[in-house]
Amino acid sequence: MLSVFRSVFRSLAGHRNGYNMCYQSKRILTRITCALVNGDSRLLFHNSANLLHRVPKRLHLTNRSRTLIRWEEEKRDDGVKWKYLEHKGPVFAPPYDPLPSHVKFMYDGKEMKLSQDAEEVAGFYARMLEHDYTSKQAFNDNFFKDWRKTMTPHERERITDLEKCNFRPMAAYFAEIAEQNRNRSKEEKAALKAANEQLTKEYGICVIDGHKEKIGNFKIEPPGLFRGRGEHPKMGLVKRRVMPEDVIINCSQDSKIPSPPPGRRWKEVRHDNTVSWLASWVENVQGQVKYIMLNPSSKLKGEKDWQKYETARRLLKHIDKIRDTYRDEWKSKEMRIRQRAVAMYFIDKLALRAGNEKDDDQADTVGCCSLRYEHIALHKELNGKENVVVFDFLGKDSIRYYNEVEVEKRVFKNLELFKENKKPGDDLFDRLNTSVVNEYLKGLMDGLTAKVFRTFNASYTLQKQLEELTDPNMSVPEKLLAYNRANRAVAILCNHQRAVPKTHEKSMGNLKEKIRVKREQVEQCQKEFKDLKKSNVRDPSAFDKKSKQLERLKEQLKKLELQETDRDENKTIALGTSKLNYLDPRISVAWCKKFGVPIEKIFNKTQRDKFRWAIDMADENYVF
Repeated sequence: MLSVFRSVFRSLAGHRNGYNMCYQSKRILTRITCALVNGDSRLLFHNSANLLHRVPKRLHLTNRSRTLIRWEEEKRDDGVKWKYLEHKGPVFAPPYDPLPSHVKFMYDGKEMKLSQDAEEVAGFYARMLEHDYTSKQAFNDNFFKDWRKTMTPHERERITDLEKCNFRPMAAYFAEIAEQNRNRSKEEKAALKAANEQLTKEYGICVIDGHKEKIGNFKIEPPGLFRGRGEHPKMGLVKRRVMPEDVIINCSQDSKIPSPPPGRRWKEVRHDNTVSWLASWVENVQGQVKYIMLNPSSKLKGEKDWQKYETARRLLKHIDKIRDTYRDEWKSKEMRIRQRAVAMYFIDKLALRAGNEKDDDQADTVGCCSLRYEHIALHKELNGKENVVVFDFLGKDSIRYYNEVEVEKRVFKNLELFKENKKPGDDLFDRLNTSVVNEYLKGLMDGLTAKVFRTFNASYTLQKQLEELTDPNMSVPEKLLAYNRANRAVAILCNHQRAVPKTHEKSMGNLKEKIRVKREQVEQCQKEFKDLKKSNVRDPSAFDKKSKQLERLKEQLKKLELQETDRDENKTIALGTSKLNYLDPRISVAWCKKFGVPIEKIFNKTQRDKFRWAIDMADENYVF
């Protein structure tokens, strides 16, 4: 840290008013040195801020220095996130706008006027009429049950069968509105953009300890129908409208407290500076707490990300000892220790999530510690491999995890033992849970949890894959294909799957057509080049021009072919999840800088804002 402040001091020395600033700053730097030596955090904080404020904005200072100084400026070890927090509160969904009189709802072939609440919920279903969800029995049953709760007694008495409901006129109206929105004039789009920018300017910024920070999601989600992932048992239930009376506001006592909408009040106003959320409420479907948080590009979020990846990096120093320990424990006389050791092996080698207990009305998703008898099958030999474990269960977000893994013989023997005298529905690790595993991990390394293994293995795999797949002599499109293949290896490890996009076939068809046209252009250019050679033309510039044109067309063709390969390989893999949550962004930044790949090719604008700290900190020599 001291080296960063010395770089500031050197920068000050080169400034035209550097003598006076250096004289004052040298005294501050001396006090910072004393604070670091004596561990005096208050003195360090005061003088760090003092030094930073003496650096003119126009003075050249490395991004890394500015980032680190700003983080150290207000760093605290007492759990306090901020001293001052002020914001305007959330933006609520607009009130329901009733349907025009010409849009009808039909029941059993007859027109029926719905009450406003029942009409609004019916509209949720009408908007999804062409979606796959409305063909699912569970979705329809849940929707109908919740819809009837919003009906008047007369409506409940009459509407008793969803099959007799005709939502088509409503669906057609919503489709018409959507089409009108897509075809807005340039002036209408500009007016809408200006209104959104004004809203963001007013509600999308907060002040935290003297700094203006962007807020991530200041708009509360409008009401609708819950979808969930996979075959979620609660799909189709109504997500009710969030009101001010549901919302807890968090800000500092000496700030201007946000005003609720006229005639309303907040559920509670808190002044809890040990958390970073600005507002919270409990959604009604799953009972989960939802938050309004700072933007991912904010200082607090950046620090949290940095600390997460630094913890994963520290695991590299301990991993060999941890692996030796759990291998030894496979032979333990205590069953709970054996179960913990085998679970550790799965969490480490397969990047399985630890898993938590679920209520009966939640989706039947599991992780390592909550695996049941039926989730694994043991084969002494399968497809030419020995000691194979076949995993088949629903993981997070109801994504199926299927994997045939050849394991070490001792692990296989232990799994046979764990399955003895058990039947479907019984826990595989009946003497283990996530809390026990994480409590044990804390003793192995400060801050270690099962999730850290996942981050470590994902980042380590990306680092190694990039080293193996990248050739400095590759073109940029070839390097991007190598990067995506490395990222894909991580996504497969972490089971980040997705359904094949509905537009995949069409987009691949368009791409194939572009490739066909480009090949014809290359062939035509080659023919023209040969004809030019056979002709009597002796102008060197004509040959040079045609040669460059042919080279350019070949490069364009190769780029399109690489895109085709990449797109097809990625059709069932979600690369974004691991890139955002599990891969140390400094690995990607260093790779870009080392091999001359524009960072924009790897991270979009939102991701670049989120990982600004990594872009500023990492150079081409960074290694995870």
